[in-house]
Amino acid sequence: MKQKNFLSFVVCATLASSTLLHGEKEVAQADLDEVSPAKQPNIVFLLTDDQRWDTLGCYGRTDVVTPHIDKLAANGVTFDNAYHAVAICMPSRATMLTGRYFSDHQVGFAYPYDRAFTAEEFADSYPAQLKKAGYRTGFVGKFGVRLERLDSMLADQFDYYTIIPGAGKRGRDLVHQSYATDERLNEIHSKTRDPKERTLIKGDSMIHFLDTQPSGQPFCLSVSFDAVKNDKDDDMYGPHVELFEGKEMWVPGNYVAGKNERLPKVLDHGRGTRLHLQRTATPEEYQRRTRRFAVQGYTVDQQVKRLMDKLEEMGELDNTIVIYTSDNGRFHGAHGIFDKCILYDEAVKQPLIIFDPRAKESSRGTRIDAMVSSTDVAPTILSLMGLEAPASMKGLDLSGLLDGSQDMSTWREAVLMENLFIEEMFKLKKGDKDKLNTQLIADNQSYRSRGVRTERYKYFSYHEHDPVVEELYDLEEDPLEVNNLAGNKEYSVLLGKLREKAKSLLEDSMN
Repeated sequence: MKQKNFLSFVVCATLASSTLLHGEKEVAQADLDEVSPAKQPNIVFLLTDDQRWDTLGCYGRTDVVTPHIDKLAANGVTFDNAYHAVAICMPSRATMLTGRYFSDHQVGFAYPYDRAFTAEEFADSYPAQLKKAGYRTGFVGKFGVRLERLDSMLADQFDYYTIIPGAGKRGRDLVHQSYATDERLNEIHSKTRDPKERTLIKGDSMIHFLDTQPSGQPFCLSVSFDAVKNDKDDDMYGPHVELFEGKEMWVPGNYVAGKNERLPKVLDHGRGTRLHLQRTATPEEYQRRTRRFAVQGYTVDQQVKRLMDKLEEMGELDNTIVIYTSDNGRFHGAHGIFDKCILYDEAVKQPLIIFDPRAKESSRGTRIDAMVSSTDVAPTILSLMGLEAPASMKGLDLSGLLDGSQDMSTWREAVLMENLFIEEMFKLKKGDKDKLNTQLIADNQSYRSRGVRTERYKYFSYHEHDPVVEELYDLEEDPLEVNNLAGNKEYSVLLGKLREKAKSLLEDSMN
């Protein structure tokens, strides 16, 4: 792996991050003259579960409470056109670890897209590449990605990990073997703790990683929360529940009470329409569950505060890049759907904030509207750490967007999006999977889909349906995606162009 020359940031982060985040006095010019050369930066990657982009204050919501995430955005860069290449947990996480598209890596829940990463493939992930470069690597929380040999591959690429089974799942907590007798870690993971403190437990483990960080070694810490998935009570921390009791929550303009008869009929086979009728089909249930999202989002926000306070205490705040995002969104009643996967913006639009304390003061609090994909996360992390991305990574490096050096005439105009999940295939544990898959397609029950999102338009098709079902939206005129233009003859030329764009991007993703 080739190491790049680190960017030379003038007077860099000491002044910028201390002044902007904590209001301390500016460093005198005489002190600046004695600043030593920049050392290797650290990285903390924060990932939430099912957190829709518009459930954060920095993206415009006023009924949620996320002050510390908002502060991160105010002192960093916020992306307004970031999109998940795939909008369901496992394949999305696999994409962000490796910079590869779902059709390429095929690490997902349901046959035939249910393979596991080999050790060779996982060695190209961003944490493995940073470990190879001398970083101390850590992982806290929900891993949720298939590996051929889970324990040994985790131990190979992470110096520290504490992984808790997901909501409703039984199994052992996975802790790096060198920490098996760690007294503090055993306290953190004690079975006597209130299970509703699960987000706090992840925060405790995050802090413990930093408490055990050797002096002089750069670190890469990935923290993966189960929140804000609101199906279970595991992340409903009591004192935070009280903050939102009885609060009236915002309702989007495309929320549908009951069944949405305007949806393509193929979506009758998707679990999202069924779960909506069970969970969010009445205004009362919508409000109750939206408060649950807000509670969990606030608890995560408090862990962001703990992180930033700890980095300041360690003297590492000026040299630690923090990235905040989610693995996918959730409809929560929008379009008359509850779940994710389907390629409307509520599922595929990605919250993405990057705080780099080394950046120029003029770039702080900026917003970027360039088209960004979740495949860009891994190569960007490596670039910001001064490393070249391996050839397997298909995403783009965002560092030129962050520092303003990117030639926008060469930047992408569209991003590829896919859904390759079918619930029936996921449920089938025994039997002939290939036969069932073939039958579902023949019966027009497959809602696998792919398409493209440009700044103005979105096109996608349920490509295994016969005839193919297509959707096209003018997002400037119809940001809520309620008026499908695919059957409008006035848009036939545009439809053809976007079909070809989706085809070419898919081919590129697998080459």
